[in-house]
Amino acid sequence: MTETTRPVGDATKVVLAGRRAEWTRGVGEGAIVSPPVWRASTILYDSVGHLRDSATRDTHHRLFYGRKGTPTQWSLADALTTLEPGAEGTFLYGSGVAAIAAALLSVLSPGDELLLVDSAYDPTRGMANGLLKRFGIMTRFYDPLIGAGIADLIGEQTRAIFMESPGSLSFEVQDIPAIVAAARARGVTTLLDNTWATPLFFPAIGHGVDLTILACTKYVVGHSDAMLGSVTAGPGHFKALRETSFQLGQIASPDDCWLGSRGLRTMAVRLAQHQSSALAIAQWLEARPEVAQVLHPALPGCPGHDLFMRDFKGSSGLFSFVLDGGDDASRAALIDTLELFGIGYSWGGFESLALPVDPHRYRSVTRREVAGPMIRLQIGLEDPADLIADLDAGLAAFRAVRG
Repeated sequence: MTETTRPVGDATKVVLAGRRAEWTRGVGEGAIVSPPVWRASTILYDSVGHLRDSATRDTHHRLFYGRKGTPTQWSLADALTTLEPGAEGTFLYGSGVAAIAAALLSVLSPGDELLLVDSAYDPTRGMANGLLKRFGIMTRFYDPLIGAGIADLIGEQTRAIFMESPGSLSFEVQDIPAIVAAARARGVTTLLDNTWATPLFFPAIGHGVDLTILACTKYVVGHSDAMLGSVTAGPGHFKALRETSFQLGQIASPDDCWLGSRGLRTMAVRLAQHQSSALAIAQWLEARPEVAQVLHPALPGCPGHDLFMRDFKGSSGLFSFVLDGGDDASRAALIDTLELFGIGYSWGGFESLALPVDPHRYRSVTRREVAGPMIRLQIGLEDPADLIADLDAGLAAFRAVRG
């Protein structure tokens, strides 16, 4: 972070973080505002002695080879570490899924057991049932609302507990402090997919989480134009994460990291708008007769709402709602009628999205009955009144098909 003698708030941190003088100062007295894009594979040395000396020294924040990074990558990693007070360091990846894989492989070995929340992102589940299983790592799924009861599931081979709070389809909020306490009592590592809240709304390391993961593709980038992931490590966990990531050959493109750094500067103000608009639309949907339930953590009807109110600083723009009756055809009619909502995966960009979701297809140990089909909304930066009018037309189409 650029130097300041006083404590600053999160909105100021995202503006200042990662802008070290050695990454922004040019020849002479002047300095640029943001670190530029450093693209490199080969790094040249002054002599054979210089080359050999570099090979024996720590390459952290030092030019060595392009895969070890340049100031463009270091700047974003440094900024994300700054947003997590108490963190030891951050490593960047080409996607959120790559970040999840590296984080898990940094703490798990053949014969170990992973406890994975049943509401996890589907690629995380696929990794557990595929890659990890092939490596001899077994997974047990647990109820997202288990809280302190997780202690009863921790066995002799349990090495890690993976959380996602709230779940990105059904939005259950987990009791992270209780799970962390149970894990620490047994020497188990905790990991959290914190993409929904970001460290601005939930500083995970400060809540005791060991490894916190972001799909930076979402709110950090913020413009739906780059793939990027990160893992920020608490004390004692960065070395293993970094070594595992290097051995896997993981590297994030400097161009994508530059887009991530640019997006980060406005993340606080964008999240404030996402939050405001999403809450207004969620409350409007709650009052509609065609809607049986709105699954938004900031609303009392969402599982784990009390935990959200206790632990989180705010809410973002992603939530789901359950239709009152109907079927897939009537749900599709609703979504197809929308003019301002795109139909597509991902979220966190400036544009609104609507997606049919069926969480029961991705559950192993929990199943919550709902009154009808579900739709997940990503609320972007459009005028919320326009989005409400669009949803009103979609609900009219739903009624017509449902009968």
